[in-house]
Amino acid sequence: MADFGGTDLEAFRAEAREWLEANFPKSLAHNTELQMATLQGGQKPEGDALVWKERMGAKGWGTPTWPKQYGGGGLSAAEARVLQQEMSRIGAWNPIGGMGVGMFGPTLLEYGTEEQKQRYIPDIVTGKVRWCQGFSEPGAGSDLASLQTKAEDKGDHFLVNGQKIWTSGAQYADMIFCLVRTDTTKKHEGISFVVFSMHQPGVEVRPIRLIAGNSPFCETFITDVKVPKENLIGPLNGGWSVAKRLLQHERSGMGGRMGEGGGKGESLGVFAKKYVGEDEKGRLADTDLRTRIIMNEIDQRALQQTVRRAALESKGNQGPSAATSIMKNANMKVAQDKAELTLEVMGHNGLGWQGEGFTPEELAAVRSWLSGKAGSIYGGSNEVQNNIIAKRILGLPDLTQAH
Repeated sequence: MADFGGTDLEAFRAEAREWLEANFPKSLAHNTELQMATLQGGQKPEGDALVWKERMGAKGWGTPTWPKQYGGGGLSAAEARVLQQEMSRIGAWNPIGGMGVGMFGPTLLEYGTEEQKQRYIPDIVTGKVRWCQGFSEPGAGSDLASLQTKAEDKGDHFLVNGQKIWTSGAQYADMIFCLVRTDTTKKHEGISFVVFSMHQPGVEVRPIRLIAGNSPFCETFITDVKVPKENLIGPLNGGWSVAKRLLQHERSGMGGRMGEGGGKGESLGVFAKKYVGEDEKGRLADTDLRTRIIMNEIDQRALQQTVRRAALESKGNQGPSAATSIMKNANMKVAQDKAELTLEVMGHNGLGWQGEGFTPEELAAVRSWLSGKAGSIYGGSNEVQNNIIAKRILGLPDLTQAH
């Protein structure tokens, strides 16, 4: 559909509203816990959640702006915004997500062959196949290009051996997009980008238990895994360029996801009144805390507006830019500050780990606060993002090469 405004957009709004009213199960309205469990926790949808996922996948609206020929919605950016507005109006949420949608899919649309797009995109659009990311290694984190997982050319296939770490959701994934070394004589120019099944012999996954008590990350061991040559995405030894583009998509997604705090559908300021109380004017009684909560909410609003503006600009510039590094760092700072404020609001109730003296909401807040600490590291640490901002946006000299 064309990106028109006015009557055409209002006609689409009516269409979207009618379809959502007929297809979205009311039992799922505002259920953010189920949404997060379905998209991130490995929980397979069932009942109404499964029905909703199947309907959105079939409609293509889980990936609203992706091309129709691969199963996407084919909507314009303006129509996608209208769809989101109509979903928010009734408490509907997108059941199609994960790394296939946020990272690999957009990259494949740019770098993949037509056969690869036809092969992989439809299963991402419907949420049939889950993906994970094989980038970091025990000796290649911030210096990702030093990775050593090796892919030997065996004629019609590569034979891959090595180890990846911090592979989010690997224990649930069906497929992995993976950086491998195909040339040991070069660093960046010796890396290729391949995909392969997580269910084949030679792939071993070990979840890592974190301080928050969950295991979102894994160690992944790859032993004599055969990868067909047609699973190479982009040119041989050109994987670094593909990976950089994918990381921009990842950081763009991180910049757009604002951390949740407080209760369902409540601002932190409203939530805080349950613990701190109100003054005679109905405001949060603690003036200093009130000021800091308001400043955090201002930062959130500013970030949200920046994300929207960057999304519109990226449409004209054919994808996300280095500005995603700014948004990634800003989002993590805002989200971490909000998590800290949430615990402060709860007082001693924000220090619990288990026991009947704490509500599920309070225990979840503690775990969310601990989990959020990793946000400054994954997807490229704050320091890595600052280097990108300095060199690619501010144009500052590279001091490591100055002497």
